[in-house]
Amino acid sequence: MVSRAFLRAGHMPTLLSAFLYFDLSFMVWVILGPLGVAIAKDLGLTPAEKGLMVAIPVLSGALLRLVAGVLVDHIGPKRTGILGQLTVMAGLAAAWFLGVHGYSQVLLLGVVLGVAGASFAVALPLASRWYPPQHQGLALGIAGAGNSGTALAALFAPGLAQAYGWQNVIGLAVLPLACAFAIYLIFAKDAPNRPPPKKLAEYLDVLKVRDAWWLMGLYSVTFGGFVGLSSSLTIYFNAEYGLPAVTAGFFTAACVFAGSFLRPVGGALADRFGGVRTLSVVYVLAALGLALASFQQPSPWLALALLMFAMMALGAGNGAVFQLAPQRFGREIGVVTGLVGMTGGVGGFYLASSLGWAKQATGAYQAGLLAFAALALVALLGLNGVKARWRRTWPELAGAGAAALRL
Repeated sequence: MVSRAFLRAGHMPTLLSAFLYFDLSFMVWVILGPLGVAIAKDLGLTPAEKGLMVAIPVLSGALLRLVAGVLVDHIGPKRTGILGQLTVMAGLAAAWFLGVHGYSQVLLLGVVLGVAGASFAVALPLASRWYPPQHQGLALGIAGAGNSGTALAALFAPGLAQAYGWQNVIGLAVLPLACAFAIYLIFAKDAPNRPPPKKLAEYLDVLKVRDAWWLMGLYSVTFGGFVGLSSSLTIYFNAEYGLPAVTAGFFTAACVFAGSFLRPVGGALADRFGGVRTLSVVYVLAALGLALASFQQPSPWLALALLMFAMMALGAGNGAVFQLAPQRFGREIGVVTGLVGMTGGVGGFYLASSLGWAKQATGAYQAGLLAFAALALVALLGLNGVKARWRRTWPELAGAGAAALRL
């Protein structure tokens, strides 16, 4: 899959630095989910409050991705990443030192953790600008596989919380972030073909292009499903199947690793078969997996298998969307990454919060999962409606690079 041509085409130290920065940023972005069982027990939270607690960092990260995208185009991705990492480390250190004593303070911490979620809008342009169109899917798939950091949180946070207390886990998270920050400072470099910065008003011009809105909508389902489930599954397995927090974290980590592994595979498949074809299959499989998982299964292992299946489809879809985005918006990739990433986070906020509301209102998570499965089918219908126009107009817009497009 990683050919010699790919290795020669870009800058591998930057690609790997972008992956590590993205990976550990995502680890802390969703850390309230794996810690949610312990936090809810200490603070006496309702299902709806638990849902909002894990959804707030997702929403904050979504909105801040647009800010990060603008900064990427003005000061470059490397400097933007430095500012973001320093902010997150300072916020975590302050929360650990001062303590988190109430629900409102948990939500405030969630807003700060959103800065880590905005790393998406930095890491992807940092990697993307080093690679030509024919390698965009794989390059962005590798960088984007940093969303596996959500699995690290699920894997280690519940056990550490049990041993040292959940508030101390917040402080311990600074240590791996500091290591990733040092590697990023040394090895990451901005690509030499950085486009000149635009006036702020020019960024709004992207929103006048229908294709930007379509990509935003498509990603709100694939990434929204991925990050919404990543944030919620520890609480879900604990509440729905009675699993201990540590076991529920292991189950969540398995789902996240499956989805993260398939992101670069989805990008590579999109490079070979086209992003539209890959996404069409993805939405069908994701809808099927979510719909089946919505029904109470006779064992948590069967539920795990179904949710892993759904997460694998969603992960592949994330890679496919970002195989398409640079082909249509190569010059505006920074702000487009921010916009598309923002709506992906909004989708995750909707899923995470709706699962909590569904549990509180009906006593089960089924309504929330079925509603998101229906959204995947809506996305499929929309994609089928625009694919003919994209295949007709995008090569014309690409000009000399039209031959390299794979739709």
